[in-house]
Amino acid sequence: MNETPQSGETGPALPDVETAAVMLKAAVGQIEFARQYTLELLAATPQSRWYEIPDGCVTHVAWQVGHLAVSQYGLMLFRIRGRQPEDLDLVPGRFRKTFGRGGKPPATSDGQPSPEELLAKLGEVHQQAMTEIASIDPATLLDEVDMPYAVYPCKLGAILFCPMHESIHAGQIGVTRRHLGLESVR
Repeated sequence: MNETPQSGETGPALPDVETAAVMLKAAVGQIEFARQYTLELLAATPQSRWYEIPDGCVTHVAWQVGHLAVSQYGLMLFRIRGRQPEDLDLVPGRFRKTFGRGGKPPATSDGQPSPEELLAKLGEVHQQAMTEIASIDPATLLDEVDMPYAVYPCKLGAILFCPMHESIHAGQIGVTRRHLGLESVR
């Protein structure tokens, strides 16, 4: 592993390409684990309650699901290979605006994607991300990315952050479920 930070950064030293490839493989396993846990929480949550903001909460399940789709797109597709023309269908601008960082959960489901549509989008983005990551050249993992970034200022950092980010939002789904009066899943 390289012992000095790259590009004048003061964060952790970037790994070498071989280590980055091993880290990618581990991250893929963590991404799949985090997604399965999220899906388990969602399966145990009545879709009729996805747009309900319980007392004491600032979010609802629907916003968390949309946010996870937008975030996985950003971390694993946009950050890795840039915006592609087909991305406008994958994650339309209105969807990104509603569910992106800083977006506010809509107060009602009026005019919003249904829970089925949100699940479909979550699955579609995930499938595309996992397909593209499976064929990534490990040497490109160390390519720099612009701020904001997490872990490392490179593509690998975006991928490594993806399962951490999903776990944070799975926790928010879990807390929201409990405020809805639903039993704990685990």
